[in-house]
Amino acid sequence: MIQGTFMVPHPPLIVPEVGRGEEQKIQDTIDAYHEVGRRIGGLQPETIVLLSPHQVMYADYFHISPGNGAAGDLGQFGAGQVRFEVRYDREFVENLCKLADAGDLPAGTAGERERRLDHGTMVPLYFVNQYWKDYQLVRVGLSGLTLTDHYELGRRIRETAEVLDRRIVIIASGDLSHRLKADGPYGYRKEVPEYDRRIMQVMESGDFGELLEFSEDFCEKAGECGHRSFTVMAWALDRMEVEAQRLSYEGPFGVGYGICAYTVKGRDLKRNFKEQYEEKEKNRIMELRQQEDEYVQLARKTVEKYVCTGKKIRIPEGLSGELLERRAGVFVSIKKEGRLRGCIGTIQAVYPSIAQEIIENGVSAAARDPRFSPIEPEELNKLTITVDVLGDTEKIDSPDKLDVRRYGVVVTKGFKRGLLLPNLEGVDTVEEQIAIAKQKAGIGEQEQAELERFEVVRHY
Repeated sequence: MIQGTFMVPHPPLIVPEVGRGEEQKIQDTIDAYHEVGRRIGGLQPETIVLLSPHQVMYADYFHISPGNGAAGDLGQFGAGQVRFEVRYDREFVENLCKLADAGDLPAGTAGERERRLDHGTMVPLYFVNQYWKDYQLVRVGLSGLTLTDHYELGRRIRETAEVLDRRIVIIASGDLSHRLKADGPYGYRKEVPEYDRRIMQVMESGDFGELLEFSEDFCEKAGECGHRSFTVMAWALDRMEVEAQRLSYEGPFGVGYGICAYTVKGRDLKRNFKEQYEEKEKNRIMELRQQEDEYVQLARKTVEKYVCTGKKIRIPEGLSGELLERRAGVFVSIKKEGRLRGCIGTIQAVYPSIAQEIIENGVSAAARDPRFSPIEPEELNKLTITVDVLGDTEKIDSPDKLDVRRYGVVVTKGFKRGLLLPNLEGVDTVEEQIAIAKQKAGIGEQEQAELERFEVVRHY
């Protein structure tokens, strides 16, 4: 059974041996952390499940630490004398992996890269160990999968505790925004205070359904690291009556630190947040599909046919002359729950018509984008698709001739060439646009590159 759950940050400087006095600037966070430690000491859990964004992280897989245990210290932060050693709950890990596998959730103990404990684990345990040490640990990493996948992992954690009749506490380790101040670790972004305000409102109210409403772009701009941890923890409390309590929030170093505590009071079937979200998403996508133009309809038919049969569709009858007679470069972009799921395109026309260009690039976006696994049939009803038809490129001699909303950019250096489409979420400046295009091409940020611009017509 879940005895309690806690949302906590993990700044190493909160440990006195690391902070050397600087930790006094976040005294409210320290006091709240001790309160968390005292509560866990009072609960005396058999097992602590700790979710850390600094554990091994894969794009499409949740890594759970294997073996009998692990050790670590804060030497990376100048305090090697602060050491930790934990025993892993192997029975819990084994059962969690079995339940994840039964639910087709990609999670397991394979792929360990670093056995030593990470600071996202050690900082919370620094406070816990002052009040309770007789526990075993389950250390869980996060992934690049969707927020609903993280939600699903939380359910498997709760089911494991119920199957084993294990008394557990869940600790969701994660800082909030890292961009609260210009002199902070990642500078300042105007969206950041809004992220911290909104996430604290959600977490202190216990209205966890809103966690799934945060766009990937919004989270990325904020530079947060805890959102997925909080989402896993929240699903473990799905359909449960919860008493939520905000213990503290501070951000003096340009990073947001929030601490909340949750006590389980019983069952509440109305708190089925994942189902509510999925129903809302289903209705949203149905509305979008009804409004799709013939470009996107062709791309969707292409994706659905290939994913289900492995075969390409033939060019349908009744398409407009624009699709059948014009040639142009085309990009097909596929998203799932607001996250990119595949995007492949051509800068210039390769095939005899835009229709054929859409079909070929739609297949590649669904099954051959090297950044993602191929789309599965059960995902088809969750996808949004856009088609960008590119205009001719023209060389420019200065970034001043770019506009992130109007023009896409092509960067070239030798045989290296990269492209970024215009009007993308999360790309607000020309500097960002060029930097991302260079990164995609493998061109160094400081290297000079030839620039070209182009306009697109985006079809929804």
